[in-house]
Amino acid sequence: MNDITAEEAERVYREADELCSPLEVNRTLEAMAADISRALSGADPIVISVMTGGLVFAGRLLPRLLFPLQLDYLHATRYRGGTRGGELHWITRPTLPLAGRTLLVVDDILDEGYTLQAILEYCRAEGAKQVMSAVLVRKLHDRCADVRADFVGLEVEDRYVFGCGMDYHGYHRNLPGIYAVKGS
Repeated sequence: MNDITAEEAERVYREADELCSPLEVNRTLEAMAADISRALSGADPIVISVMTGGLVFAGRLLPRLLFPLQLDYLHATRYRGGTRGGELHWITRPTLPLAGRTLLVVDDILDEGYTLQAILEYCRAEGAKQVMSAVLVRKLHDRCADVRADFVGLEVEDRYVFGCGMDYHGYHRNLPGIYAVKGS
C-alpha cells in the first residue's frame, strides 16, 4: 500500500479537477433510484454493497428505494489499497442465502470490470435467480472486461478519480462530488 499523509491527500483534493458536482451526483442518484425501482419493485431483492467503495453509494442510494428489499454486503478486492488491480481477494462473502433470489450488486465504479465480473459470476454460481448490478461511475476506456452494469449513473474520462466512495490512497471516499487527480 502506498502510504501518504493527510496533508498530501488534502493537497491533491485542492488541486483536483471536479468532474461531477455534488448536485449532479444527487440528480444522478435520484434518476438511478427511479430506474431501479421500476425494474425491481415487487422482486423482493437483496441489495449487496461491494465494500469498501460501494458503501457510500449504497448509503446514498438505498433511502431512495421505497420498496421492500434486504441488504447484505461482500468484500472482495483486486486493489488491496493500491492503484492497480491484481488477483481477486475475498475478504467477506454475503451472509444471506442467494439461491433463488433477485440480487442487485452495487459498487462505486466500473473501471476494468474484473472485480465486478468475478462477483457476478460468484452470485450466479450461488444459485441466484437474477443478478443485476449498479455502479455510480463507469470509466470511459477500452480496457473493460466482458461485463456491463445494468444501471450506470455517470460516465467519466479515464483518470484517477475519487469521491463518492472512490478513494485516493484511502482518503476522500466521503466527498460528495467526483474529482480527478490533476494531471492523471
